[in-house]
Amino acid sequence: MLERDYMSVRFLTGKMGILFLVLPLVLLSVQLSWAQEDPLLPFSEVLDPNLKVRLKWGFDEIQGTILFELSVTTSGWIGFGFSPKGGMTGADIVIGGVGLKGNYFTDRHAEGNSMPAVDQQQNYKLLSLTESNGTTVMKFQRSIEACDVNDLPIMNLPIKLIYAYGQTDDITYHGTTKRGTKELNLLKYMPRVTPPNSNYFDMTMANFTVPANQTYYHCKIMKAPTFNQKQHIYRIGPVIENHDLVHHLLLYRCPPSVTQPSESKCYTGVNNECMEVVAVWGVGGGDFDLPAMAGLPIGGNVANFLYRLEVHYNNPNKTAGRVDNSGLRFYYTSELHQHDAAVLMTGLGVYPGYAIPPNAKSFLTYGLCDTAYIPQVLSETPQDLQVFSVMLHTHLAGRKVRVGHFRAGKQIDFLALDENYDFEYQEVTNLGKTKTVKLGDKLLVECTYHTANRTKLTWGGLSTSDEMCLAFLFYYPALNLSGCLSFPNLSALRTEMGTPDPINWLTMMSTKAWNDTSINQYQQTLKRINQVVLVTDSYKNMSRNTGTIPDLTVMPPAPCMSGCATRCLAWMSLLIWLTVQWASL
Repeated sequence: MLERDYMSVRFLTGKMGILFLVLPLVLLSVQLSWAQEDPLLPFSEVLDPNLKVRLKWGFDEIQGTILFELSVTTSGWIGFGFSPKGGMTGADIVIGGVGLKGNYFTDRHAEGNSMPAVDQQQNYKLLSLTESNGTTVMKFQRSIEACDVNDLPIMNLPIKLIYAYGQTDDITYHGTTKRGTKELNLLKYMPRVTPPNSNYFDMTMANFTVPANQTYYHCKIMKAPTFNQKQHIYRIGPVIENHDLVHHLLLYRCPPSVTQPSESKCYTGVNNECMEVVAVWGVGGGDFDLPAMAGLPIGGNVANFLYRLEVHYNNPNKTAGRVDNSGLRFYYTSELHQHDAAVLMTGLGVYPGYAIPPNAKSFLTYGLCDTAYIPQVLSETPQDLQVFSVMLHTHLAGRKVRVGHFRAGKQIDFLALDENYDFEYQEVTNLGKTKTVKLGDKLLVECTYHTANRTKLTWGGLSTSDEMCLAFLFYYPALNLSGCLSFPNLSALRTEMGTPDPINWLTMMSTKAWNDTSINQYQQTLKRINQVVLVTDSYKNMSRNTGTIPDLTVMPPAPCMSGCATRCLAWMSLLIWLTVQWASL
């Protein structure tokens, strides 16, 4: 079971990576011509049939904010908002423009088909407003949540967007041709436009007879189609023949040392050599697209690797004789994107040397990626990683996963987090904007487990009954990297726990009385001791270094503040300024 979960994670990452890399790529040609590679505004959509109104946006669900840029072909006022039913009534609206006396920008709400009223509490933040060559561009930010009764929340569901504009800065009735509505899912945006010169190929099982086992992982090492020129994969989709049997699919790229196709039970023999994630699919998932600026490379001067397809079969009734041909479909195009994309596995090394104790309501494990060591395994000069989506993975005991981002010894962000992790609903998460991981940054993957219902140790390993703590990062430009992980220095761990001998260590851990005190002492020891930090490339070369676990901060504060809170902060700032000025006299 462990094997299947591990592969599922890998597969999901590759697939979702593709999904998010292709995202802008699938836009109409006019959208592509407009698109600028702004990592904070990765999504773009034309709102009107005359191609005069374009919206770009990006979001940060961790900080709880969403960023918009509205461009309209006009020298007058422009308006944008969210509507319950697509009309004016109940709409949450912002209006702005560049007038003779300067910029104007207001947060408003509409009670009917009349002039929207100005909100008492202004919750939209204007970042820039320009007018040039007959086009007005308004860039602004707001909370994803509703901050007052006149705001509408933005949820993981389609929402009706409304727009309007005028030819002058006199905000009057817009008429019937200068307004409209369009429904989009801003937080789960996934346009579907087939790029030019596109096609697809499948990598599937071939008449495989599924064993009468409750859980079984089958692997097939195979060649991909050969292309004379490099192509970019922009979408990956599942090809499922038996929906009641197939639980997840993973595709791994093999190192050059694997030269022959083969087929066998997973995690036996040469299967263990192919561990670089390319694509993933899990139950409930669909097609995954990559964003417009990047695609997964295949063909041309790209190395002619073999690939390992892993299919996890869940056969609870242990039915015999079922034949399956499931696998993955890869959509590709000769119209190359700007960057090659890739997937990097980070977190806690999958190794049986550490254990999670029973009777734990909340037990933490850590995996450290120190990107300062990446140059040690690469022949080319590495670049910063532009991360656009993440796949988080634990097994059945996992409850939370957080990925902290550190620079110069300080935490600067959460790269990703899931405070309500569910093993049955794993998916690659679009970050909403591209986040830059600079070489030298550290990434800490922290997993929280609940084992209060278990009486025995849970070891790190591949089975579902074992545990993992991983985060798969989808990024560009691609590097010849496979993993950046860590695991506790086992010699130091055993010594700290008072049993240096490996055999006695296993006995001690299995017979120890695990209560709140002993669990806490063990967890603190795991965090305090040195970590062995491993970085591996696509060819199985590895660097081995030492690191320590930094402290991860709590969740960031909510972005909304009441008017009172805002005024209070303003007064406090003023008082502090006056105090400093007084002290300097």
